[in-house]
Amino acid sequence: MAFLDVDGTYADHGSVPEVHAEAVRAARSAGHRVLLCTGRPESMLPPSLLAAGFDGVVAAAGAFVRLDGEVVSDLRFPEDLADRVRHVLDAHDVAYLLETPDAVYGPVGLDARLGVRGDAAPHEILDVLRMPGDLAGVRYAKISYFDSRVPIAALREELGPEVGILPSSYANTGDNAGEIHLAGVHKAVGMAAVVEHLGITPAQVVGIGDGYNDVEMLAYAGTAVAVEGAPPAVLAEADLVVPGPAGGGVAEAFARLGMVPARG
Repeated sequence: MAFLDVDGTYADHGSVPEVHAEAVRAARSAGHRVLLCTGRPESMLPPSLLAAGFDGVVAAAGAFVRLDGEVVSDLRFPEDLADRVRHVLDAHDVAYLLETPDAVYGPVGLDARLGVRGDAAPHEILDVLRMPGDLAGVRYAKISYFDSRVPIAALREELGPEVGILPSSYANTGDNAGEIHLAGVHKAVGMAAVVEHLGITPAQVVGIGDGYNDVEMLAYAGTAVAVEGAPPAVLAEADLVVPGPAGGGVAEAFARLGMVPARG
């Protein structure tokens, strides 16, 4: 069974190399289950990312799991904490997305702030963005934020131990962007839900990733595969290192691990 990070691993800026799609189809034809394991919410997984066919998704960095069409896990911020985090971000005029499986929600005017960005594939956000004005009732699983004048360390201290904050999984965003999640919820939590549901063990799992939110995923997987150029914390967990999407790294990993026939 394999879990694939999306951005920077399976896809590059939302574009999936055909060699990766072919590798997924071949691995599944050989009897291996393959799931996407991403920081994105399910609502931001367009058909182009899913076209190869997957057995399921671990989305929202482990908070949401769908396997064989069934929702296995759906963790959301409790209402009081959800409100407090929003109020802190609003006080600092941070642009943010409240991520849910069905849509992403943001303050009025967020579309204009995102529309001038070239690094975050804004069409994938704008297509599912809702701006109802009152966000108090939105029960979200994770927040992605941008354009913060407050560095990550300061936000982490202000928000407290109930949440975790990581640098954004999008490239070239620096210290003014990040991802806020429930403390203790990460990709390995979602993977464990799948493993328990299927009655297998972590030793049977391959994880492939390239970003800070992949550290726990690779630590959990029986076989950990990192992408070249990943942060040191990611590379430290790796049993195998492969190229990024442009180099067909997922296909190379599957071939080297015997999940698909070696490429000629």
